[in-house]
Amino acid sequence: MNPILIPIGILVFITLWVVLNYNALVRIRQQVRESWSGIDTELKRRYDLIPNLVETVKGYASHEREVLQNVTEARARASASDGSPEAQARDEKSLVESMNRLLAVAEGYPELKANENYLALQNELANTEDRIQAARRFFNANVRDLNTRIEVFPSNLIAQMFNFEKAGFFEVESSKVRQVVDISFNDPT
Repeated sequence: MNPILIPIGILVFITLWVVLNYNALVRIRQQVRESWSGIDTELKRRYDLIPNLVETVKGYASHEREVLQNVTEARARASASDGSPEAQARDEKSLVESMNRLLAVAEGYPELKANENYLALQNELANTEDRIQAARRFFNANVRDLNTRIEVFPSNLIAQMFNFEKAGFFEVESSKVRQVVDISFNDPT
């Protein structure tokens, strides 16, 4: 056996190992980016529904200007947010809280709760909230996989060598906000 083949074989093995680990990290990073775009799409869908909901409620509860204005401002901040998932989560928290106040105001208007347009918007918002939660779970699973790969040995060596960074989870900040927006306005009586 040629003694030069052993070092060449070791070098080929190490090179192959580095390439495979690097490519795996790149694939997972791309999955994180792709899954974030899924969340972004669903959030934009929600942002498009909110002005219609505000206008519908405004027709019945025009004296609730502060609540309506808070929703509009929170929507503007959330839709303009283009930072990290953590920054987006903070803006979403504010939006969800203002939406909860809006929906609580709407609860006091039985004629609004019977309005077909309002009911359609409420159903569409419920579907959108479900889709946001599904996209968030998918994104966070990809983030978990990437962060695990970056932290575990030996792939952490490749991650450090090529400056791979851990990604942030898209999490809601408080347990109250973790609840899906309650859009059920069926009168229990």
